[in-house]
Amino acid sequence: MAQVSRCENPRRRRRGTLAPSSGGRHMSFASGWRASFRRMARKATVRHLLVALVVMGLVLSFSAIHAGWSPMHRWNRAIGDASLVLIAVSVGIGPLARLWRPAMPLIPFRREMGIHGCLLAVVHAVIILVGWVEWDLMRLFGFEWHPDLLTYVMLQQGFGLSNAIGIAALILTSVLAATSSDAAIRRLGLSGWKFLQMGVLPLWWLTVAHVGYFLFLHFLSFHRATPEPNPLQYWFVGLVVLVLGLRSTAYLRTISAKGASAPRRKEPDHETI
Repeated sequence: MAQVSRCENPRRRRRGTLAPSSGGRHMSFASGWRASFRRMARKATVRHLLVALVVMGLVLSFSAIHAGWSPMHRWNRAIGDASLVLIAVSVGIGPLARLWRPAMPLIPFRREMGIHGCLLAVVHAVIILVGWVEWDLMRLFGFEWHPDLLTYVMLQQGFGLSNAIGIAALILTSVLAATSSDAAIRRLGLSGWKFLQMGVLPLWWLTVAHVGYFLFLHFLSFHRATPEPNPLQYWFVGLVVLVLGLRSTAYLRTISAKGASAPRRKEPDHETI
């Protein structure tokens, strides 16, 4: 009987080793989810649909935050804020994936993030033209009509400068979105396309300057009552610092890795000279 029990125990142990552990099941589930996500991400239609859902969530969330503003300013701000987030994600995904391998499946979404960010920026600009300056382009650049002088006079220098920066960013993001396709890569060539897409960094900083003015400076005036501070001010600062930190860290890691992999020059053997 003792021999039988000794023979049975190894079988039980062997059968036990064949059963997957909870950690193994978790890893297999995670790897399966990543594989299915990669398969879905290969389809541009699926990527556009997922990003569109994200856009809807962002716009509705920001509109709830700005619910106390007039309808024009509420939706203008909500759409502009959503565009900023998409551009930030588009700029930050690459460095994030370089630093954190699990973010690699998000790389294909950079194109759709940029395209939808551009579309939101266009809607944002149209709302300003229609609802804020009422198609008066002089007002867009800070001028107001003076009824006594019968001419336009400069009234809001910062407003005009910030809108000029915003227009430059809008033109640049439109060019980038228009060339964010495989057809553009074939037409421009890979090197030409990459050179053009390097404009994403100037676009990011133009966007930061444009948004920063309206968040921190535009409503500071002794001519009118100053409204309550925008609750997104410090979130905006955190987002800018996060993107800058990701890109800086990824850059430093890249150059350090290249330096480590570069072959070292052999020092001259002074004893043989």
